[in-house]
Amino acid sequence: MRKAVLFIVLLCVAINSAKKASDEEKPAWAKKDIRDYSDADLERLFDQWEEDEEPLPEDELPEHLRKPPALDLTKLDMSKPESVLQATKKGQTLMMFVSVANKPSKARTEEITKIWQTSLWSNHIQVERYLVDDDRAIFMFKDGSQAWTAKEFLVEQEELKEVQLESQTYPGKKPDVKNKSVRDEL
Repeated sequence: MRKAVLFIVLLCVAINSAKKASDEEKPAWAKKDIRDYSDADLERLFDQWEEDEEPLPEDELPEHLRKPPALDLTKLDMSKPESVLQATKKGQTLMMFVSVANKPSKARTEEITKIWQTSLWSNHIQVERYLVDDDRAIFMFKDGSQAWTAKEFLVEQEELKEVQLESQTYPGKKPDVKNKSVRDEL
């Protein structure tokens, strides 16, 4: 019982000693109504909020703040520029543009690129797909080193016009072959 009374007394003392800062002690931006805060005021408030936080672990940082993986240049074959690019893009987000041949409709492009995406996922290549035009899509890789394996797969596909990866254009090997398994939608 004594411990409970002592705890309550200490709690009351702690609450009374924690005081709100007076208006004279606050900076000018803190005296404003929150609806009148500018972007700079909100940024200062956010910095104040974050100053006592522990830093995030490496795997939770945004990609631009992470340290790039260690790259051993002695193990790379410098005569093959694609293998060097592949090694330098490991762990980084990379985008690839994929164009479908034969002037397809948007529905057909959706279906063909979905099949290609599923095939890549089945081979443990994680890729997100975004249509940007009736005959064009962006394939986004979280691990950029997988993009070159995907490129080798895609250039062999029927109805692929071209793949653009790191400012290089790779034409499809069978652009004029019409894929029979994919239906045309009206």
